[in-house]
Amino acid sequence: MSPHRRSLIFLIILHLLTLQPITSSPHLEFPCKSPDHNSYPFCNTSLPISTRAQSLISLLTLSEKIQQLSDNVTRVPRLGLPAYEWWSESLHGIAGNGPGITFNGSIPSATSFPQVIVTAAAFNRSLWYSMAAAIAVEARAMYNVGQAGLTFWAPNINIFRDPRWGRGQETPGEDPMVASAYAIEFVMGFQGGNWRNKGGKRRVLRSDGGGSGNGDELMLSACCKHFTAYDLESWGNFSRYSFNAVVNKQDMQDTYQPPFQSCIQQGKASCLMCSYNQVNGIPACAQQDLLQKARDDWGFEGYITSDCDAVATIYEYQNYTKSPEDAVALALKAGTDINCGTYMLRHTQSAIDQGKVQEEDIDRALFNLFSVQLRLGLYDGDPTKGQFGKLGPQDVCTSDHKALALEAARQGIVLLKNDKKFLPLNKKGISSLAIIGPLANNTSKLGGGYTGVPCSPTSILEGLQTYVKQTSYAAGCVDIPCNSTDGFTEALSIATEAEVVIVVAGLDLSQETEDHDRVSLLLPGYQRALISTIATASKNPLILVLTGGGPLDISFAEKDPRISSILWIGYPAEAGGIALAEVIFGDYNPGGRLPMTWYPQSFTSIPMNDMNMRADSSRGYPGRTYRFYTGDRVYGFGHGLSYTNFTYKLLSAPNKLSLMGSMKAESESNILQEGGDKLDYVHIDEVQFCDSLRFHVQLSVMNSGDLSGSHVVMLYSRVPKIFQGAPEKQLIGFNRVLTVPYRHTETSILVDPCKHLSIANEHGQIILPLGDHTLMLEDLKHNLCSFNISGSVTTKNKE
Repeated sequence: MSPHRRSLIFLIILHLLTLQPITSSPHLEFPCKSPDHNSYPFCNTSLPISTRAQSLISLLTLSEKIQQLSDNVTRVPRLGLPAYEWWSESLHGIAGNGPGITFNGSIPSATSFPQVIVTAAAFNRSLWYSMAAAIAVEARAMYNVGQAGLTFWAPNINIFRDPRWGRGQETPGEDPMVASAYAIEFVMGFQGGNWRNKGGKRRVLRSDGGGSGNGDELMLSACCKHFTAYDLESWGNFSRYSFNAVVNKQDMQDTYQPPFQSCIQQGKASCLMCSYNQVNGIPACAQQDLLQKARDDWGFEGYITSDCDAVATIYEYQNYTKSPEDAVALALKAGTDINCGTYMLRHTQSAIDQGKVQEEDIDRALFNLFSVQLRLGLYDGDPTKGQFGKLGPQDVCTSDHKALALEAARQGIVLLKNDKKFLPLNKKGISSLAIIGPLANNTSKLGGGYTGVPCSPTSILEGLQTYVKQTSYAAGCVDIPCNSTDGFTEALSIATEAEVVIVVAGLDLSQETEDHDRVSLLLPGYQRALISTIATASKNPLILVLTGGGPLDISFAEKDPRISSILWIGYPAEAGGIALAEVIFGDYNPGGRLPMTWYPQSFTSIPMNDMNMRADSSRGYPGRTYRFYTGDRVYGFGHGLSYTNFTYKLLSAPNKLSLMGSMKAESESNILQEGGDKLDYVHIDEVQFCDSLRFHVQLSVMNSGDLSGSHVVMLYSRVPKIFQGAPEKQLIGFNRVLTVPYRHTETSILVDPCKHLSIANEHGQIILPLGDHTLMLEDLKHNLCSFNISGSVTTKNKE
């Protein structure tokens, strides 16, 4: 058994020994309980949080301080401090992963929203925020009855760099701008910037800041993970526990780091999780430059946790140090505040005895930990008397939350192919259906990784049966690996009798999950043979439904006229069966778009451990993601069809932008002396007033069909081609708009040139090219002629 597994088992046993039983009166123990333990300064809510945190630290013995360095914190009876578990999960609903959550109590289930990659396909910021806010209400309700903590380790905002990655399903996809936007919305919604009570009235957290005076109270704590360049589980001889991610400065600046920077600066996340892997030869949790950049450059105010046993891997797997004590010392001094696991718990005292760790190193970590707990109100007395104290079982699995889960599943479904407008099916004209596939009659596997106990799960079969009573089912394959053709005969039998056949194929967690990457992009086992066999036998062209979070090479199905329509549903969770049925029968017009490139099987010849994003023709390297990939595609990033057609008109956008007046004085002087308009670029840090360069692109979307539907507008930019290593194009803005037949819908996308029209050079510096830029919206292009050094912004209107 690996050291990682041993330590994790020890952690779980320790947790079970310290758990308080669930009773009808939750939280019999809580800090600052009256009358015996509420007189300490850290209980005084009128004092600043920093003062309260320092007070608490000063009252602890060294041994008690060390006990705080594990995710599972034991009781300190003399101060009235109960046990606390930092590790709870909420990736797309309250999850059963981690010891902080239990469904064994008055709340037996929680709303299961679609996996992150599915909701990312909706390209809808307000949906992301609303989901996070709903999850937060349920989490706080579960805390109030003793079934959850207050600190949750989500969202996962790593870039979906390689299609084989087993955890790509947990992320918002391959684009750093989309991942950044998702991170901001999730963290803001989850941490409780505002929330809705039972009556639907908007409520805002106290703005007086309580004792802190900074208005920094938290409903819950969200955690941006995994910092950084983490996107490999187990491939070849490489493992996430020992993998060294070699990342150049350019890729680090414009791909790997932007989601974390946004999560911290705009989202105001209160937790950051450092990853297992090394980054350029140094373990992420021991890399001081990396962790301090978050605090010093991005203004991070929160706690840093290791991934579970990532401190142990520094010594046990990576052999980076000569002893466990060295690993603990490196992590603490680098800025890791808490170890998920028991490594610090077991080795910190020895590290102190050997002079490798000082008590002030621990005090610094505890200050960050206690500050977040204080912001959560953990030391404000009885939690049931706080502003979230009335949340309980009645606020979990509500009709509103289940409706939101359904809407999220609807919006995330992507229509990949629809020959001759075969879909939607006529609700009154279909006499019989045949549903084939091992996941078609299954609810437990439709949630993907990090799933809890769903409220009201509905299978795909059950969803379709609400439309056509004469619906038959056959698995075809026993399971997703589909290692046998034994079930083909039964599937053929029902397929030949039905008017319309739907085959559900794809992936589940047996193919892609944490600690398990794929080696192939093809459908598993005999799935392709099943699809082709059924397609030959069915009366009409069949409908193919694909599950799973990772891209698939289904070129055969895309080209086969016997397969009329292809839908990707990912892991749609508890409402997926209903959502899919509504799409197939036209009660919902699909509008999702792929948040990741779908590569051909030939891409698997590319080493998964190659972290470079940009193509390199000299070594036959095609690059990664739509921004840099130069090879063939099965489907491109942003691909997604609708039952109606859309056309665009550009209403207004600037012709030219002037940098004069936005630059630092000394920079303007230098530019003019050097002939200004002949320069290729300026450094962003020389642009003092980026806000003055912002502009709106006004657009009109025409629904030229006869069905209403939401549509994702995606605006891209392309920088002058003279810049080597520049993206092929990059997404700079998106909106999801609701359209009605034969009418125009206007929308506006804000463009910030300092962010959206800039690129990273080979030194990792952000520069703004001064040549011609192109704005692109589908086939519509608009030239932003140049960045003038003098003059003013002009706006071009198009009728």
